[in-house]
Amino acid sequence: MKIFHFKNNGKQSIEGKVLTIICIFLSLFGLLMVYSASYYYAENVLNNKFYYLFKQMIGFVLGLISMVIISKINYEKLQKKGLFALIFGYILLVLVFIPGLGVENYGAKRWIDLPGFTIQSSEIAKFCFVLFSAGYLAKNYKKVKCFKTLLPVIFAGILTCFLIILEPNMSITICVLVVMMFMLFVGGISFKHFLILAIPALLMIPVLIIIEPYRLERLLAFLNPWANPQDEGYQLIQSFFAISNGGLFGVGLFNSRQKYLFLPFSESDFIFAVIAEEFGLFGTILILLLYFILIFCGIKIAIKAKNRFGCYLASGITAVIGVQMLINVAVVSGLIPPTGLPLPFISCGSTSIVVFLGAVGVLRSIDRKNQENEFVKNF
Repeated sequence: MKIFHFKNNGKQSIEGKVLTIICIFLSLFGLLMVYSASYYYAENVLNNKFYYLFKQMIGFVLGLISMVIISKINYEKLQKKGLFALIFGYILLVLVFIPGLGVENYGAKRWIDLPGFTIQSSEIAKFCFVLFSAGYLAKNYKKVKCFKTLLPVIFAGILTCFLIILEPNMSITICVLVVMMFMLFVGGISFKHFLILAIPALLMIPVLIIIEPYRLERLLAFLNPWANPQDEGYQLIQSFFAISNGGLFGVGLFNSRQKYLFLPFSESDFIFAVIAEEFGLFGTILILLLYFILIFCGIKIAIKAKNRFGCYLASGITAVIGVQMLINVAVVSGLIPPTGLPLPFISCGSTSIVVFLGAVGVLRSIDRKNQENEFVKNF
């Protein structure tokens, strides 16, 4: 008989604890950066310099509560809820187009107006898709080599992307598309079938850009932002200025100059540029390192999962965090064309932080179940 490991009975593993600590730290750091990036605009335009900070604090508290509650729930009970979650996500995505309920901002309908608050449908819908895909792939893993078996996941992913691109929101669309391909890959799709799906998916991206004039303008601005510095190239140029101002060590907390109405969306989609300006190259490397450690912990939890559903679900959640982080950083640093996408746990957005912390709660639930299983095994 092996030595008893009572300390692991239902408790978190090392990677589970590290994951939780990093997520909370990034969220708290996000509160600080949201205030730093937004207080000037909020004070001069909204007459309340704490406006965005208060919104983010409410989201953070609700997110922590959801993370704790969800982590106590047996994640295995979610496997049969995948279809309901997917339909719920579709309903949320459709509601944004209902007059009087959907909120339009900067030409995009991405939010649902509820009494006292708004929610961004796509932030929830992408995790609903992950839950459905994880449950379906786990149930049909023996038949995954058959292309016909993959059609429900492919159809669900394409429909999710279609509803999101109608808002329009190309960044989340690409995120869902990449996550879908990743989950199919983890689920055991054959290389031939992977190529059959990947090639059209890659070809779809330039098509989506061409059919919308504003996307084509953004692409041209990405290729040469200084050709139109007062219009489409403006935001990327200001982001470059913020990053270059930061140098190696940054100008110091609260000392960013680009947040003084120069850099649009400095508290949300482009908050990483403010981080780069205030904390410099070394500060951004540290933040990115924390994200990579977080992703590594998520992968470890997925590998240790006691069943395929837990493995696929943890993989999908981790993929959403990783893909969204990489796209955001790539946009801000000018590696890919500009598109709006929040930085997980840090960017201003109540729906985003609540949903991401709730997703971490699922990872914690999977990790706890892994530890319980390990305890029984050792016993």
